[in-house]
Amino acid sequence: MSSPPSSPPSQAQRPKLPFDLARVAVLLSVSVLINYIDRGTLSIAAPILKEDLRLSASQLGVLLSAFFWTYAFFQIVSGWLVDRFEVNWLLALGVLVWSFATLSTGLVHGFALLLMARLLLGIGESVAYPSYNKIIAKHFLASHRGRANGLISAGWAGGPALGTLVGGLLMARVGWRLFFVVLGLASSLWLFPWVKWMPRGAGLVTSKAAKPASILEILKQRSAWGTFAGLFCFNYLWYFLITWLPFYLVRQRNFSFQTMSLVGGTAFFALALSVVASGWLADRWITAGGSPTRVLKTFCGAGLALASCSFVLVFLIADHTIAMAILIFSCISLGMCSPNLWTMTQILAGPQTAGRWAGLENFCGNLAGILGPILAGFILDRTGQFFWAFALTGAITLLGAASYIFLVGPVVAVRWNPQNEVMK
Repeated sequence: MSSPPSSPPSQAQRPKLPFDLARVAVLLSVSVLINYIDRGTLSIAAPILKEDLRLSASQLGVLLSAFFWTYAFFQIVSGWLVDRFEVNWLLALGVLVWSFATLSTGLVHGFALLLMARLLLGIGESVAYPSYNKIIAKHFLASHRGRANGLISAGWAGGPALGTLVGGLLMARVGWRLFFVVLGLASSLWLFPWVKWMPRGAGLVTSKAAKPASILEILKQRSAWGTFAGLFCFNYLWYFLITWLPFYLVRQRNFSFQTMSLVGGTAFFALALSVVASGWLADRWITAGGSPTRVLKTFCGAGLALASCSFVLVFLIADHTIAMAILIFSCISLGMCSPNLWTMTQILAGPQTAGRWAGLENFCGNLAGILGPILAGFILDRTGQFFWAFALTGAITLLGAASYIFLVGPVVAVRWNPQNEVMK
């Protein structure tokens, strides 16, 4: 059951984002940028690492997937923790753990120890998205969430962009081991400004009796399953891009390491610009009178549909220049969805339940990270080329568009049991 949508605020009712919250949004964006650099640079190192450690394509697929084994399954635990304990310190602890895991990646030798480092990285990073959703739902007005989510989404797009462009060039010069050690140390520096400027106070007004909805209550919502399926399909394409795209460009397109870094970095930077613009445009449309249902479903559904169709063309077009232009367009289309799918979750769940809903959603969504890289490695071993990996990824992404359009219901706050209800 859902509460009725509120009328759009007038211009006078739309306060500007306070400086302290703008600073928090920027810090969260930087943290997710670090998050995605740390998780994604193994794929950048894959062509070198595969030869250095004498790995098969299937073993490489396992390593690229291993991060998601712990990252996905710890989402439920992290979602429960951030609704129960102080979210600011839980996020800080997660950053500390994943920084150590990144550093240790450059020190270990052999498949088994590298696998353990990737599993630890997944545990540390699992706290990130439940924390982001909790903090935004708790402290940011609905009219500010598109921009806040846009900044966070710019971080996850900018992370692979920076990692691909700069990381690829640095690895070619200093080697992958030193790069991971320095990256792990640099990642931990984020903790100093966070401890100083993390949001204080109780946040937005809620009823004194308000409690988070239970996991069972969330699972009874059809819209919850729509967001779970939508994120799984979104992530299937996204994780293919950050795990196998560098390998595809080097081995199948015969790009040099430097050209791969430039092309991949450009595509991800285009995605970063798209998510910032899409979050801002969604805010503008909603405050101009558009219903959240129409606005968010349009961005999520159309974005995934365009990304799906254009992504498959990347493999089918032989001309490198045209294919890479289509790849950039596919990333821009994918960027239309990202900030708005999380705004959708925050509106549906409400401040008290945002952590648990986001944890469950991210658990389901990151099953794509477990399945996708391994399946792509298996297809590559069996066929020797990427056609079926591209075709399957495109089909799954198209299903994501359908999930947001048809499975998610009206995008208004769910009316939980009275003891869980948030005051309007």
